[in-house]
Amino acid sequence: MSAASDAASGRGVDAAVSKADERRAIGVACGAHALHDGYTDLIYVMLPLWQAEFGIGYAALGLLRTCFSGTMAGFQIPSALLSERLGLPLVLALGTALSGIGYLIAGASIGFWTLVIALLIGGLGSSTQHPLASALVAHAFAGSRSMKMLGTYNFAGDIGKMSVPAVASLMLVLLPWQPVLAIMGLLGLAAAVAIFWLAPRLPAEAAAEKKATIEAKAVRGSRFGFAVLLSIGMIDSATRMGFLIFLPFVLIAKGASLPTVGLALTLVFAGGAAGKLVCAFIGARIGVIATVCLTEGLTTAGIFALLPLPLEAAMVMLPIIGIMLNGTSSVLYGSVPELIEPENRTRMFGIFYTGTIGSGAVAPALYGLVGDAVGVSTALMVVAGVGLLTLPLALVLRPMLPATSR
Repeated sequence: MSAASDAASGRGVDAAVSKADERRAIGVACGAHALHDGYTDLIYVMLPLWQAEFGIGYAALGLLRTCFSGTMAGFQIPSALLSERLGLPLVLALGTALSGIGYLIAGASIGFWTLVIALLIGGLGSSTQHPLASALVAHAFAGSRSMKMLGTYNFAGDIGKMSVPAVASLMLVLLPWQPVLAIMGLLGLAAAVAIFWLAPRLPAEAAAEKKATIEAKAVRGSRFGFAVLLSIGMIDSATRMGFLIFLPFVLIAKGASLPTVGLALTLVFAGGAAGKLVCAFIGARIGVIATVCLTEGLTTAGIFALLPLPLEAAMVMLPIIGIMLNGTSSVLYGSVPELIEPENRTRMFGIFYTGTIGSGAVAPALYGLVGDAVGVSTALMVVAGVGLLTLPLALVLRPMLPATSR
């Protein structure tokens, strides 16, 4: 796709979207994604401290994590619907403030149930981020530019996952955990003010849609196409979670120590962060379907290749697998605007994220049953094989996408 066509498609969403609005949209979306994903993974840092402080068991610790992630996943669709009534910037800012308040309450916790309430509030606030920030980017950009920017937004979440827990860990060297969480909560309140102040108030896109090409009109609003895209996303998410569940045990069987397993997971996550950014740009150049087939096919090939390799060679493979394992998600997120009419994108992003996050939450339990039945190596091959189901679905999706995105 030429630069000229990219520029034309970028203006196709709304001619009134200025360069300044574009910069503010991507900046707000990336900042919100980094903070909220950082909040989500900060819980892992806090679990051992909470266990020592309140004397709670592992099941209770798992419940704390579920309180946040489950509430976040379950309220994404209501958040999207609420934004249609109150406005996207206001709801995203309120959600960010609510997440900050959740961490402020967690910092003042005097027992387990206070933590439960705090994480429920935090998860409710974070439910606004994925659908609303994605819709903000999709409203500001279009065509291949939308996919590139959604990939950048997707990448920002991984930066937050690495940086927020790391900063908190450094502060924990100097401070007790309560003031550290209070500082993190105040950061959320400050971010909420910045989001409300900086988020562009983009004009409605429905009128601009009339200027789109005949082909784009024919494919936009394809509910069946969206259902196929969601199915691909759910399989992709389940494959990713299934792989991560079994990877440590595969490496331990090869002779890896626990620190080596930690390094291995870091290599996968680093490759995944890079893949989210790189694959979005690849998708914008070679098309959605080719990119999905490439990433999913290489993911399956990489998993099968990993099993017989010695530990050293397997460690070299892991960043490459991580790129392919996570790269598909950016292409899928970037395809939502191609199938949904502009005025409905926010709620459909809510549905998309709910489906993919829900699939990722359920998959470990289901694949764990497979692992108990047939063993780790065979279960991992099943994970890889199920991932290949995305290929025929991608071919079904192909005619529903605009020619410039296929």
